[in-house]
Amino acid sequence: MDASYRRDGRGGGGGGSAPRSVEDIFKDFRARRTAILRALTHDVEDFYAQCDPEKENLCLYGYANEAWQVALPAEEVPTELPEPALGINFARDGMNRRDWLALVAVHSDSWLVSVAFYYAARLNRNDRKRLFGMMNDLPTVYEVVSGSRQSKERDRSGMDNSSRNKISSKHTSDVARVENNIKEADEGYDEDDGDHSETLCGTCGGIYSADEFWIGCDVCERWYHGKCVKITPAKADSIKQYKCPSCSSKRPRQ
Repeated sequence: MDASYRRDGRGGGGGGSAPRSVEDIFKDFRARRTAILRALTHDVEDFYAQCDPEKENLCLYGYANEAWQVALPAEEVPTELPEPALGINFARDGMNRRDWLALVAVHSDSWLVSVAFYYAARLNRNDRKRLFGMMNDLPTVYEVVSGSRQSKERDRSGMDNSSRNKISSKHTSDVARVENNIKEADEGYDEDDGDHSETLCGTCGGIYSADEFWIGCDVCERWYHGKCVKITPAKADSIKQYKCPSCSSKRPRQ
């Protein structure tokens, strides 16, 4: 698939026009969503194989013709459309497969919404609200890939009027337990962890742990697991200024 196909983003190689109406934007959203879902479910083995951590920063694209593609990001600055998450391949072997797919799904949901509302920028308030309602009626990619939607629906289908009081009391109990767990977790932080307790890996989203090697980008100041960006402690010692995959891929504007 050539670069013009990818940059155009509509799956038509540049021949089609951008969707303008609520219905057309939703149709585009639904087609891209179908493509992403196919990559993460039916075609998951092919998708997994294409996301080789040894390759450069890769993205997962979904097109309006319901085709998907794992490819390098567009080179134009600024890009014609919002770009999907960069470097999804780097964390593939450093995470549980199911968790990695769920992470890609979350980033894909964000991208799908951003593309839809890029097209919807000229719609009025009521049309944007209607568009979001139509999009929100569909389960997210994450819900489908992780199975959380089915779990919620099974739980909902098992509820009846006679159990509502029990559910209410259980909810109160759960809230109290969660608040207690949060309090215990806060009290359990030592001084060393306190400085990084909210630090998340820029690639996999994992929480900082002093037991793992991390490296910080000297450009964007984000932190990463060494394993997610393929940097070992020994290699880090020889790097004077570290640039993360995202910053390394950015080209200066002419």
